[in-house]
Amino acid sequence: MVQTLFVLGLSHRTAPLQLREKFSIDESDVSDAAEKVRQAGFDESFVVSTCNRVEFYASGSTERVGEHALDRVMAELGAANPRQLQPHLYSHVGPAAVHHLFRVASSLDSMVVGEPQILGQLKSAYRQCKAAGLTGPTLNRAVERAISAAKRVRTDTGIGRQVVSISSVAVQLAKQIFGDLTKKNTALIGTGKMGTLAARHLLRAGVNDIFVVNRNFDKARGLASELGGHARQLSELSRLLETADIVVTSTGAGRHLIDVGMMKPIMKARKQRPIFFIDIAVPRNVDPDLNALSNVYVYDVDDLNGVAAANRAARKDEAELAESLVRKQAERFISELSSHAVKPTILALQEKVQTLKQSELDRSIARLKASQAHPEEILSQLADGLTNKLIHGVLMELKSRASEGQAQDVVETVRRMYGIDQGGSE
Repeated sequence: MVQTLFVLGLSHRTAPLQLREKFSIDESDVSDAAEKVRQAGFDESFVVSTCNRVEFYASGSTERVGEHALDRVMAELGAANPRQLQPHLYSHVGPAAVHHLFRVASSLDSMVVGEPQILGQLKSAYRQCKAAGLTGPTLNRAVERAISAAKRVRTDTGIGRQVVSISSVAVQLAKQIFGDLTKKNTALIGTGKMGTLAARHLLRAGVNDIFVVNRNFDKARGLASELGGHARQLSELSRLLETADIVVTSTGAGRHLIDVGMMKPIMKARKQRPIFFIDIAVPRNVDPDLNALSNVYVYDVDDLNGVAAANRAARKDEAELAESLVRKQAERFISELSSHAVKPTILALQEKVQTLKQSELDRSIARLKASQAHPEEILSQLADGLTNKLIHGVLMELKSRASEGQAQDVVETVRRMYGIDQGGSE
């Protein structure tokens, strides 16, 4: 049975953050989501979930899978109305799905083109789903080739050089608000990779001190030691917000940890000194309504769109080179996939022809031994018998389709196969 690759997703290109955060999947739950995709009728699956996208990748037979099977799984994931969700979804099937996977792995579909994080996130999701037995031959080959293409993009183009990352943008924004950062304190809430990366950028920019807060205090203490900072309990958050100037939030809490009601008395205690929140979490940890408070600045991942657009424009030539490389790699893989799909049929056809040949040959040899017939006559009968058997199926299919008024496609295929002049005889 021929396997087809499917992709369904929503991303920063199609859905606002308010919608994307409803569909965010915790890293530990990725394989559970992929299992739901499998249960929708697919043979293989894996799921990618980042702050900018949620995507279902699946492989299966188009004969077995309903048109909206993945849509229903996505809607269920976010407890959403399928009709309201539809305008924000994108889907790709077959070669288009392969091209999309290769572009995502190579960071050509990212908000910040060339950023390295997406490849690591995709590899992590794939490994988890593969370990759970949810992937198979088709997805394994597709993902591994996409990863290989992404590595070539990193080495053969300059798309990854001088990338304007979320972390570096955070530093730029902090400098716009505070100017000199050397006397500013930073609080990191959560120990996620993106938040930690932002904290490291701020430290390199010269912030005075850093405090790490996490529900698990041992994790907070371990990361604080790495960063040269101080660990704090989550229960100390309000007191910490009275002194911090820059706050990076990156937890998997799935809710607002800091809201207007909490910040009003804190801002009074701060005597209205400015505070800058960098909310990298999806779902968000900081209520965006805090922007209504004087001297409170809240930026989430979607606020980086303008900077990302400038980043893409500045490195347009390298992006075009990367697009060309990825397109060629994807098309090569699609060709290999197509060849692999027809291989069983080719082998079966070769075996059948060999069987027919041997049968006719055995019969002719027996006749040569048992009769006085001229060898040329027997060879002619051998050729006639083999020819008739080889074209029998083709002739029957042509006649059958003709009787149903559907012969044109088969006629064109047969003419191509046997090199018959399209003008032909009437």
